[in-house]
Amino acid sequence: MRRVVPVVFKAACPDCRGRFELAANALRLAIGGSSRTTFYSFTCPECGTAVRKPAGERIVQLLSGAGVRTLRLHSTVRAGAGTV
Repeated sequence: MRRVVPVVFKAACPDCRGRFELAANALRLAIGGSSRTTFYSFTCPECGTAVRKPAGERIVQLLSGAGVRTLRLHSTVRAGAGTV
């Protein structure tokens, strides 16, 4: 039987400047339609601040591959719908 090692990620808080490690279940990943709407977030374990950071393609791959909860954001604008 193969032993599974839990994945941890190094993170930092921009408010208190704390540095720490977080398990995959402490992070959340949101994938939007653009780089502006794709981010990961977590709550700082030292000061309690909600932290949100942009996630590029590589970060998305790492986080989703490690089992981080992922939310796919959809646009509310439908194709073909608009003013003429």
